[in-house]
Amino acid sequence: MNKNNYVVIMAGGVGTRFWPFSRTNNPKQFHDVLGTGRTLLQQTADRFEDICPNENIFIVTSTDYIDLIKTQLPFLSDSQILAEPIRRNTAPCVAYACYKIAKQNPDANIVVAPADHIILKEKEFEKRINIALETSAKGDVLVTLGITPTRPDTGYGYIQYDQSETEVKKVKTFREKPDLALAKTFLESGDYVWNAGIFIWTAKAIKNAFSKNSPVVHSIFESGNDIYFTDKETDFINNIYQNCESISIDYAIMEKADNVFTVLGNIGWSDLGTWKSLYEVSDKDEDANVVDGATMLYGVKNSIVKTPKDRLVVIQGLDGYIVAEYDNVLMICEKEQEQFVKNFVADATKKGKEFV
Repeated sequence: MNKNNYVVIMAGGVGTRFWPFSRTNNPKQFHDVLGTGRTLLQQTADRFEDICPNENIFIVTSTDYIDLIKTQLPFLSDSQILAEPIRRNTAPCVAYACYKIAKQNPDANIVVAPADHIILKEKEFEKRINIALETSAKGDVLVTLGITPTRPDTGYGYIQYDQSETEVKKVKTFREKPDLALAKTFLESGDYVWNAGIFIWTAKAIKNAFSKNSPVVHSIFESGNDIYFTDKETDFINNIYQNCESISIDYAIMEKADNVFTVLGNIGWSDLGTWKSLYEVSDKDEDANVVDGATMLYGVKNSIVKTPKDRLVVIQGLDGYIVAEYDNVLMICEKEQEQFVKNFVADATKKGKEFV
């Protein structure tokens, strides 16, 4: 195992599209979504056990979730949990972690990954990450994991790459979430992959990229070089985050940089952004239902039911529905209409904070 390998896990999101299971005080990354006995955060950390030592795993999160993280990943030291005082999207999140790691080890080779993704083909994922780490270690490049698309999905961003026989492809463009017609065109062209939001680079390369493409962010976090890993770090971060623009790493860096490469992979990946995405990756019974809870189902088909195990739920006649109950909220919604979940959350907010 290479001691220069580091992993940054982004675990600060709320995941409102997964409401009512994902809540402000306990988002989806802290839940055992798949019923494996391990939460999404724990599964993400487990995924890197042969890639980097535990002391090289850093978690970026909200101050609200520090105790949850300490409970679920007790091997972490306090300096490995990076608490953001306010949410500022992924660019400041990534910069904070990478600049702090660079202070500890200027030769660090870093994987950045979200805490709430599902990867079913763990060994293939590990193989692809190692290829990316070997690539990033060789020079000033930014590498992203490109997921081989299985359908013309409109919920993901896309990466267009140069066709070559090598395992590492030069990225031509990043494309935002397309409409269905354009997604079909991407799929048919054969030179687009889904953007998984998993990045690999050295500390030197990402600092160079910020300096060139996002100089304000670079200046802010570079100013902390003498403060990281000291008792002044928390106050420093609390102060400078007020000055950080809310911007994604894709907009701030990846779409501007000319040294981006992608490693393609078929790794059984899902960003688990919605109930429908959980349904698609989960095992189904003979009626094409995904069921987690104490249930009695009669004529129910093509549905996902996730309810407390200590409450008997009886359902008759539903076809293509989401039935989700968690902590004082029950939601019943057509699977194909799950875009309304964000409206449900907005309206539930008016009912009271305890519902969101």
